Amino acid sequence: MTTASARPATMGPVTDTWLAPADSADPAARLDLAGRRLHFIGVGGSGMSGLARLAASLGAACTGIDHLESPTTAAARDAGVTVSLDQSAAALPDALDAVIASAAIKPDHPQHAAATQRGVPVLKYADMLGRLMLGRAGVAIAGTHGKSSTTAMLAHVLLAAGRDPSFILGATCAQIGGSARVGTGPTLLAEACEYDRSFHHLHPTHAVVLNVEADHLDYYADLDEIVAAFAKFADRLPAHGSLLIQHECVHRLDIAGRTPAAVATLGFAPQADYRIAVDNGHAHLAHRKQGHLMTFARPLPGEHMAYNAAAAAITAHTLGVDWPAIADALSTFRGLDRRMQTLGSRHGVTVVDDYGHHPTEVDAPLRALRQHHRPDRLICVFQPHQHSRTRFLLDAFAASFADADHVLIPDIYFVRDSEAERRSVSAQDLVDRLTARGHDARHLPDPADLLATIDSLAAPGTLLVTMGAGDINGIAHRYLSKA
Repeated sequence: MTTASARPATMGPVTDTWLAPADSADPAARLDLAGRRLHFIGVGGSGMSGLARLAASLGAACTGIDHLESPTTAAARDAGVTVSLDQSAAALPDALDAVIASAAIKPDHPQHAAATQRGVPVLKYADMLGRLMLGRAGVAIAGTHGKSSTTAMLAHVLLAAGRDPSFILGATCAQIGGSARVGTGPTLLAEACEYDRSFHHLHPTHAVVLNVEADHLDYYADLDEIVAAFAKFADRLPAHGSLLIQHECVHRLDIAGRTPAAVATLGFAPQADYRIAVDNGHAHLAHRKQGHLMTFARPLPGEHMAYNAAAAAITAHTLGVDWPAIADALSTFRGLDRRMQTLGSRHGVTVVDDYGHHPTEVDAPLRALRQHHRPDRLICVFQPHQHSRTRFLLDAFAASFADADHVLIPDIYFVRDSEAERRSVSAQDLVDRLTARGHDARHLPDPADLLATIDSLAAPGTLLVTMGAGDINGIAHRYLSKA
């Protein structure tokens, strides 16, 4: 690995004084990264790559490692980050100011352990992101679903309005320049993930809670614990800030009851402070007291995407953008990678890829895609993500494929779980539940068999949807590239 130029040997490892939290309302509290040497473990993740690019743009000398080359590691390199695949302790650069590790990295990782032994501060991704919010107008988008789409739409609206925000996404949106940007404006937008209570490290002024459901049950004991974590996140908001929360969330009052920030609700119910309604290709946003606010062309199919767009719109208005400008910008949004993304067609078969890996994230896109495309046949290739999630939510997953005619399931994508968890559930268990419900479901662990089955089922007028948070999009690209 190419390392940053070393400091004089007498200096030794730096202390973390420069990282000490400060008053987020103080403009002078901004973390100065100019000349700092930062190393990112897991730089191939969308968020980590974006954070490394953000840090490099703010003047830090950045290095990073991951286990394989990918578009995200390439994007980091293009931004000036030195990236290596060597994860050994010996490859850890010298004279570092801090190491930033993704949530998936354990303390026994060779470079994590080596940094600790050297006395180099080791921060989690969310901790560094939160520190970068200090002194800025931070906006944190939280929720079980929709974070990336909402954050991307908000960034697009602010850019179109000339607000020039900084942002970091957990996905790639070519229309707004990728997954990260350093703007000249005071606003920093970011997704706020509940896993590992990461969002408790953030320092937002404004926040959105899109929805709250059971997930990450490998980390949380139950839904009550998840709700408590969201409540603590809301409590971190300042009195001059704002919280927008889903009106229909049954835990809304538990989450928003103690925050000092101004609270408003968004939903489809007439009682919501902000109400979203949809019709043929358009969405209408109204306020309970102010009446109609705007109508905009729905940027993507599905009521869930109209809801996400409305959340972005309300937040943009809170930041000072007027409603006509917001409506115009949303109408031109073209989407982001792996969110109901149309990849192309082959022999009359339309291919769409989606990141959905939770039952709600399966059900809502499939419903939206069937209504939008009206295919003769819908084939869903679903790759379960994590054995623990599959086991905890098995029945809910089995109920989420009502709009698919055929469900093809490869092996579960293994990440984070223990070997014991890996043995506790299999893709065949999900197939059995689906078959019991009358679905045509098949377990196809071999990619060649999977592609052959797609070919045998597909015909002109078919919609093929690949879905999952792992590497299943590779099947979509392989199918499209076939002769």
